[in-house]
Amino acid sequence: MKRKLLNLICCFMVIVLSFSTSGCNRQETVTDLWEDAIYKEDAELGGGAKTVMVEVVVEDKSVTFTIHSDKATLGDALVEHNLIEGEQGAYGLYVKKVNGITADYDINRCYWGVNKNGEGLMSGVDAIELEEGEHYEFIYVKPE
Repeated sequence: MKRKLLNLICCFMVIVLSFSTSGCNRQETVTDLWEDAIYKEDAELGGGAKTVMVEVVVEDKSVTFTIHSDKATLGDALVEHNLIEGEQGAYGLYVKKVNGITADYDINRCYWGVNKNGEGLMSGVDAIELEEGEHYEFIYVKPE
């Protein structure tokens, strides 16, 4: 009788543990990530002299912003329109949110990669000069 009770308790514990840890391994889907997006469709923002395109790419979905700004840097132009958020660090603004979508390496091991005309940039958004007609991309990077 004690053995059956012990086996029953062990089975119950295995079931409880499998349900309690299943949420820890859950992978965010593209739909989940886009739920927090400020814009889910292309948009035109601002009224400044310089015009640039900023594309936000999360897996197979993207949205493009046509931004008109008088700001000197890409970072300032995006902050001006509440499109990015982050923390100031030794290398400038560490971008953690783009268009309301969070990619925080400390939380989910994801981060935002920044490209200009398809080429990866090695400087922060504070150091990227806003240049007329350029195409910038913020790509949600999720390491395997």
